[in-house]
Amino acid sequence: MEIIENTIEKKELYELMCLQLQALIEPELPLVTNLSNASALINEALKQINWAGFYLLNEDQLILGPFQGKVACVKIRLGQGVCGIAAKEARTQLVDDVHKFSGHIPCDSASNSEVVVPIQFQGKTVGVLDIDSPEFSRFDSQDQKGLEAVVHILENQCNWSMQIV
Repeated sequence: MEIIENTIEKKELYELMCLQLQALIEPELPLVTNLSNASALINEALKQINWAGFYLLNEDQLILGPFQGKVACVKIRLGQGVCGIAAKEARTQLVDDVHKFSGHIPCDSASNSEVVVPIQFQGKTVGVLDIDSPEFSRFDSQDQKGLEAVVHILENQCNWSMQIV
């Protein structure tokens, strides 16, 4: 199931990742189970990343969910940092240099670029997909489009009423 990003075009990579994710998601399982597999799939599929995971909204803050990578910030206030802004604005954040992002929360000093995609359920933000890279400008519009497709699958196939936080 391993995907080698360097050997296929990004569009094909994300198409394959979406097919694999659709096969992995089991709506009757707890949300944490499905998000755990999703973060593992993303971590295996994408190269030059050092963190891939989820933060789930609980009142006015995002709480750390399933992820792959180094230890991470456990709470992020809505509207703070890249994740908090993405959640508050319900808009994907594509950041070429996190050190130039006003209000960036440095959970891992090795991270230099980031993409955060908000997750919606019943018209409300319920969390975010967060991916970090040690490379500057690692993510582009193709990554954004592909990761938004990944999130769309999660929005539609996961049982968000089983959210744990």
